[in-house]
Amino acid sequence: MKRIHRFQRRERPVPKDCGFCKNKTEPDYKEATGLLRFITERGKLLGRSRTGICSKHQRHVTREVKRARFMALLPFVVRA
Repeated sequence: MKRIHRFQRRERPVPKDCGFCKNKTEPDYKEATGLLRFITERGKLLGRSRTGICSKHQRHVTREVKRARFMALLPFVVRA
């Protein structure tokens, strides 16, 4: 049994199949509600290990989130 220390994070199971590849779709900046799954509540982009999408679509998501921010569909910073 693996021992977990007090300050060590537990790994969350993330599906390893890309939803974009499975559905044969591409991320789009106009679908801002769909892009909200890939950013934190503070507005930071989540990495591939947290989202479970492939590297190709992670690059597309990053580009589309930045476009949505520029078009004011998503906020740059969320104030607490």
